[in-house]
Amino acid sequence: MNFKRKKRPKKQRSPLLADLLHLVGKLVLIAVILASLYVFLFGLIRYQGTDMKPAIKDGDLVVYYRLDKSYQVGDLAAYGYKDKTYIGRVVASGGDVVDITENGLTVNGSLQQESDIYTDTLLYEEGINFPITVPKDHIFVLGDNREQALDGRIVGAIPSQKTYGKVVMLMRRRNF
Repeated sequence: MNFKRKKRPKKQRSPLLADLLHLVGKLVLIAVILASLYVFLFGLIRYQGTDMKPAIKDGDLVVYYRLDKSYQVGDLAAYGYKDKTYIGRVVASGGDVVDITENGLTVNGSLQQESDIYTDTLLYEEGINFPITVPKDHIFVLGDNREQALDGRIVGAIPSQKTYGKVVMLMRRRNF
């Protein structure tokens, strides 16, 4: 006896369901890519404080690039201190001698003329002793609001590899 099974006709998915599954698949892929970028390449913080005022204001969104730790003078660096994230402007790097006197900030004996800084750079009663030679692979940062910033005058030189990354974008966040 020769028995042949009848083939059942395959159920066809409805075109709407197929399109919906395709869309969900694309959305999941996009979400995975964005999450990977955020976790491995970029960081995003909502800046709180007045340390960098007027360049960065309270409530602004700051994006930093995690993989670039080669800082130049003038770059903005994101770093951590006592479980809080800070942003500071790099004023010196490895090998530079930083001093703060009654005349202001000097780097390698030259008084710094910073056009975007509107307050005097003064010493804090507590903090590190000056002059300081910035060790190799370290940076020295100061906040733009020099009268109130928690910066290198308190924390000292920061190892470049211990920073979170270089600030690459700033988004003003107002009223939303």
